[in-house]
Amino acid sequence: MPATAETSCSAADGDRLARRNATILALCQALAGANNTVIVGTAGIVGSVLAGDKSLATLPISTFVVGVWVATLPIGVLAKRFGRLVAFEAGAFCGMIAGLLCALAVLKGSFVLLCAGSTFGGFYAAGHQSYRFAAADTASPAFKPRAISWVLAGGVLAGVFGPQLVILTKDMWQPYMFAASYLAQAVVALVAAVVLTLVKFPRPPAVREPLPRGRALTIILRQPKFLVAIVCGIASYSMMNFVMTSAPVAMVACNHSITDATLGLQWHVMAMYAPSFFTGSLIARYGTFRIVGLGLSIIGASAVVGLSGLTIWHFWSALVLLGIGWNFSFVGATAMVTDCHLPEERNKVQSVNDFFIFGAMAVGSFSSGQLLARYGWTMVNEVVFPFVLVALVLLAALALVRRWRPAAARPEVAWQAGDKDYGATAPLH
Repeated sequence: MPATAETSCSAADGDRLARRNATILALCQALAGANNTVIVGTAGIVGSVLAGDKSLATLPISTFVVGVWVATLPIGVLAKRFGRLVAFEAGAFCGMIAGLLCALAVLKGSFVLLCAGSTFGGFYAAGHQSYRFAAADTASPAFKPRAISWVLAGGVLAGVFGPQLVILTKDMWQPYMFAASYLAQAVVALVAAVVLTLVKFPRPPAVREPLPRGRALTIILRQPKFLVAIVCGIASYSMMNFVMTSAPVAMVACNHSITDATLGLQWHVMAMYAPSFFTGSLIARYGTFRIVGLGLSIIGASAVVGLSGLTIWHFWSALVLLGIGWNFSFVGATAMVTDCHLPEERNKVQSVNDFFIFGAMAVGSFSSGQLLARYGWTMVNEVVFPFVLVALVLLAALALVRRWRPAAARPEVAWQAGDKDYGATAPLH
């Protein structure tokens, strides 16, 4: 990576750099979020036409999620070896390919090309999912939740921009519906690649002795807090994606218009990211566990609303609650992960966390279309409850254990106090 793309970072100006980077990455998140919105909002509808078999309608969205899953570890390797900028730019390049392939799929009437294009879209999503971690690289423990929230707040713009991009361009290239939308998405990915060059990624200060390699992954995975963070991340993200994937197809099947389905997705994406303006402050005030628990509970409430009726307002209300619940639970789970690694372990730990989360999402995404086609919208919502319940029980159990465990006995206290040898052999949490 070019030397100009990085900068040295001292403890004194870490939060100042974190604020600058979080602001720029929020804009990049807004641009990159359009990739997700365009694919999720259109691929199921286009897939139902190109595939013939209605049960395969959401397969392109499933391949999108598989793309996210498959790319999480390579993105981490690229970031560790060449720096975050190279990893993020590689993701943006995949976003451009995604738009071009999906547009070609519509022109050729090829379901295979549509799935291939959405897979590349998943590669792009894997890259911009790491923006939230990059914003926290130089942040103090107190500012980390806010830095993460600021980046995710960029999704508010994506929530408006992505659906409007679809609505404005879907009929622009007749008779090829959505072809222009995919081309526009490729252009937006190019713009995001340019904006990413403005981020100043930190470079560790030069040292005379070799840098520590960090703990073994087996030791890191023994941390109860890390395991619970993964479970909460899986429950929040996989269930959000599971319901969101099926919602546009279900709305059209219930005789709601494509515009109504797209607007429902717009409200959902805005609800996903709008709370980010204050989620970090809520975590700082009430604690991570309470906010994660609140988010999971709201996801459960969204399923209750989804089961209550099939009007447009039932769909939209359920999607809005789903977005808010995802924000609280996922931002909180992400903040938990950043507490569970040493600086030299961050790329490894963050990549493993995302690998588990998006792996679970991939499984859920493949099954959502089948469930919707065979059992209907009711079953899609009912599946949410057991996942949310398991995550809530584990979160509550961890909170109780930590409440009764003396603070001085917690491993993270020794690490924060400066016991450098401790962190190399034992869990932080």
